[in-house]
Amino acid sequence: MKLSTRARYGLRSMLELAINYGKGPVLVRDIASKQRISRRYLEHLIVALQAGGLVKTIRGKKGGCLLAKKPSDITVKDIVTVLEGEIIPVDCVTDNKFCDKIKICVARDVWHKVKLAIDDVLSSITLSEMVKWHEKKLKNYNKIAYYI
Repeated sequence: MKLSTRARYGLRSMLELAINYGKGPVLVRDIASKQRISRRYLEHLIVALQAGGLVKTIRGKKGGCLLAKKPSDITVKDIVTVLEGEIIPVDCVTDNKFCDKIKICVARDVWHKVKLAIDDVLSSITLSEMVKWHEKKLKNYNKIAYYI
């Protein structure tokens, strides 16, 4: 199972908005530049994130994008679900009509556990936690010194 660029870039974009939370709207071009994402592609993601209730957009000279909720109230699962839909390793995990062996299939039980584990991890990480991780990584990165 592999998540698409929608989820990967969407998460990075949401992190950028979380980093700037409380500082006012952030321009799409600034997010795109900082996160190295095509501006056109990012605009499509912003539309989806807005429709999913995670982002607000403000038009005009002082406009841009904002998180629709506090970073502590948005999980990675929220973002991925808006952009990718529900994460399921195999169809029979969520659709009992998919297979006639549902009641006796041990493989389905394995895939169900995989789904639950993924959901649990993605639900446990908020944007505010990601901001803390980001700040820690930047702090450690900036400590690196080069001597000649």
